[in-house]
Amino acid sequence: MSVQSSNPKSEIRNPKSVTIYSDGSSLGNGLGTQAGSARAAAVALLGYRGQWRAVGEYLGNSTNQQAEIIAAAIGLEALKEPCHVTLRTDSRYVVETMSGRFRRKANQELWTRLDRATARHRINWEWTKGHAGEQVQEACDMAARTIAAAGRVETHILEQAARDAGAKI
Repeated sequence: MSVQSSNPKSEIRNPKSVTIYSDGSSLGNGLGTQAGSARAAAVALLGYRGQWRAVGEYLGNSTNQQAEIIAAAIGLEALKEPCHVTLRTDSRYVVETMSGRFRRKANQELWTRLDRATARHRINWEWTKGHAGEQVQEACDMAARTIAAAGRVETHILEQAARDAGAKI
């Protein structure tokens, strides 16, 4: 499944073509009643010309859907200039909502963050099946789960995700 969106206000001249894989993980899915029982994280792997780098954010007590939205946002926020982006995620929630097929009933502040992150870019939203053996998606998923379990972002986790995706750091 693939959906394209673009910013009609400005045409991108000689844009870089970037691929972003994003994934969120919520251990406990934000439903824990004990303090600290639910932990969530968001990770994005950015690929350009065969090189990968990872960005991540520890979210604390958030749901998986919230983590998925933030994962897409942090990937786009990490881009330093307007780009043509293929954003791949295993979240149908994100792809369908960004394509206008799902209504935004909750998480309005997170959707606003994602909208701001998309403003400079032309984006092709693609759904990819999670846990299906795709190397980059698996690296992204592992990093998100590891950060969620650790309760913090650690540089070595992101560096490992980039290496697992095929980076030469």
